[in-house]
Amino acid sequence: METGYITTPFGRRPMTLALVKRQVETEQAELTRSIDKWRVFRDVGDARSRLGLQDRALAVLNALLSFHPGAELCHDKNLIVFPSNAQLSARSNGIAGTTLRKCLRMLVDAGIIIRKDSPNGKRYARKGNEGSIEDAYGFSLAPLIARASEFASLAQEVAAERRRFRITKDRLTIVRRDVRKLITVGMEENLPGDWAAAEARFVEIVGRFVRHPTLKDLTASLDEMSLLHEEVSRTLETQEKTRKSDGNDIASGCHIQNSNTECFNELEPRFEKKQAEKSEPTKRPKRNGEPEVFPLSMVLRACPEISNFGPGGSIGSWRELMSAAVTVKSMLGVSPSAYEECCEVMGQAGAAIAIGCIYERVGHINSAGGYLRDLTAKARRGEFSLGPMLFAQLRANSELTRSSA
Repeated sequence: METGYITTPFGRRPMTLALVKRQVETEQAELTRSIDKWRVFRDVGDARSRLGLQDRALAVLNALLSFHPGAELCHDKNLIVFPSNAQLSARSNGIAGTTLRKCLRMLVDAGIIIRKDSPNGKRYARKGNEGSIEDAYGFSLAPLIARASEFASLAQEVAAERRRFRITKDRLTIVRRDVRKLITVGMEENLPGDWAAAEARFVEIVGRFVRHPTLKDLTASLDEMSLLHEEVSRTLETQEKTRKSDGNDIASGCHIQNSNTECFNELEPRFEKKQAEKSEPTKRPKRNGEPEVFPLSMVLRACPEISNFGPGGSIGSWRELMSAAVTVKSMLGVSPSAYEECCEVMGQAGAAIAIGCIYERVGHINSAGGYLRDLTAKARRGEFSLGPMLFAQLRANSELTRSSA
């Protein structure tokens, strides 16, 4: 197999295996076609992030190409340019010598150009009797022909990534706007749902935005925001379906006509009792208002730790207790869907009491979210009530107080 001649840099400039590889690849490449030097320059410029080039390095490459006569690079023409540093600096908008040498090194390391140094390190050309260049020392532009297809492919990939970046950024902006306004609707209209948790999650996601995001950062933020949008939308859709269902029930009730006003007394008392006993286990607690059975003071005696999350480290109302429960449930790792389901079954105040009791026994519970879902399922079947749980916690606190005394 024939191999081309591998040249090494002059002086103290090191020779690396990567430089050897670039020279061998350029020698083995089929340089049978000519290319537009400014077309390949634009491709290199578009792909500069993939090639590790800075803008000033592109300015130096532009200057090098300007020293090559003609608009095309062809294998049968001399592809070595040999301008001095002073000439390069003048055509690179007066770039400093130190920066110029750094940029030339970048272009060599990136495989854009190849050094062909003379015996003394100077750049010049030796002409023959007919005036044509027989040998030249400087920078070879052959890699631009050998890698033209690669540079074009990289430029297309970068352009496609930029399009994906813009599309993802636009989608994130829209989803962020939608989530913000949907949460505001739920809060301002006092709709059922854990809107405080949704607000906290929204603020958390937005707080992780970086000033100069990458496509990966935007994709991760879009996934999180889309998931929150789905949860908020589902909550609003559930509320809308419930409202329509209630309206249909009322409308159906208006069509029930009975001229006998005493028809309800015709039911047998024993049958009414059985019906009441049968439906009692599935009866849900009231969702709004203060639980009539449990005074707030008793709840706070049973669950004193939750008071630390109230305004100023204390709780003076049921609203403050429910707000503190939202904070505590996030600390416990309870998902918004689990807490929302608990609110639907036990009511918001009941869910806050359950969270307070779970927080008191967090050291004995492996998964607070799974425990809350289990309590909710039992409450839905009529197999659980908050009373025994509260009284057990009161007794535990009393025994702990006596043992510490």
